[in-house]
Amino acid sequence: MKYKNFPMVPKVVFGRGCFSQLDEILMPKRKSDEAPFIFLVDDVFENDNWILSRIPLLFNDQIIFIPTDEEPKTDQVDALVEKIRQDATQMPSGIIGIGGGTVMDIAKAVSIMLTSQGSSADYQGWDLVKNEAIYHVGIPTISGTGAEVSRTTVLTGPDKKLGINSDYTPFDQVVLDPELTKGVPKDQWFYTGMDCYIHCIESLNGTYLNAFSQSYGEKAQELCDEVFYNGNLTTEEAQDKLMMASWHGGMSIAYSQVGVAHAMSYGLSYLLGTKHGIGNCIVFDHLEGFYPEGVAQFKKMKEKHGIVLPTGLCANLTDADFDTMINVSMGMDPLWENACGKNWKDTITPEKLRSLYEKM
Repeated sequence: MKYKNFPMVPKVVFGRGCFSQLDEILMPKRKSDEAPFIFLVDDVFENDNWILSRIPLLFNDQIIFIPTDEEPKTDQVDALVEKIRQDATQMPSGIIGIGGGTVMDIAKAVSIMLTSQGSSADYQGWDLVKNEAIYHVGIPTISGTGAEVSRTTVLTGPDKKLGINSDYTPFDQVVLDPELTKGVPKDQWFYTGMDCYIHCIESLNGTYLNAFSQSYGEKAQELCDEVFYNGNLTTEEAQDKLMMASWHGGMSIAYSQVGVAHAMSYGLSYLLGTKHGIGNCIVFDHLEGFYPEGVAQFKKMKEKHGIVLPTGLCANLTDADFDTMINVSMGMDPLWENACGKNWKDTITPEKLRSLYEKM
């Protein structure tokens, strides 16, 4: 048997206030005065001087604000790559992503595409990237997606929603500063945190489970339970622990896979533009048949925090709409195999998926 030899993030700094160390982290990586660092920043911070004033701009470094109302798209990545190539006289020294999962994924994709030809849509899949990405740094400002540690960058393309999964995708450096998560709205905090929780449930109940993924998944689930259900934590303790849950949850799926909720949420996202975190929650709420204990605990956490999920998303869809969502979902073969085994197509039928979507 040949085992996967996955890359991991080689450098990570964790601690409250460590964002202030970004200058000393980046300086040795600066190639020249003419090779800028490009900071891709969530546009929620466009008028936030507390963060912007601490970004160590030098020479012709550039901040590009990234809209995050929608999931990241391949044409968005392609446009950013074209802009950076036109503006810079030299290849940038690096790409720095500051924001949530959307910005993390865009930063990883841009760093890959700056050394690759064609469209980012050409690389949606597993191990299609052949050239090493330029230096790229991830700085999450919300916890849960695991995008800061994963080897994928999930993009919606013209034909599918699928990640660029490659050995060149993971960040070269991650800066984990829990202080940066202080302004996250409650609903978004819950949805993104539940993305992490669902990572754990899908990994720990999957056929790909092994001691590596189990060790990370169990710790991430323990931290999620503490933050969202049974812990008596201060705000700072909750921020610290959820940031670590996100890291561990991302590591858990690095050597296994996610499952049904993610596969089906990709269908919602592709057709309706439903954002990843809330999409996972909407789907997971109906998956008692796959993850009975995990869904039961999820419902308790939802009730404790007064979260009311949207309903009726699929109420007015056409047959063609349902077929589109089903086709996108059923195209996620590794996710279904992890959830249901190699013969998953014997039990996961278009009719079964439609009956689940109709509940949402």
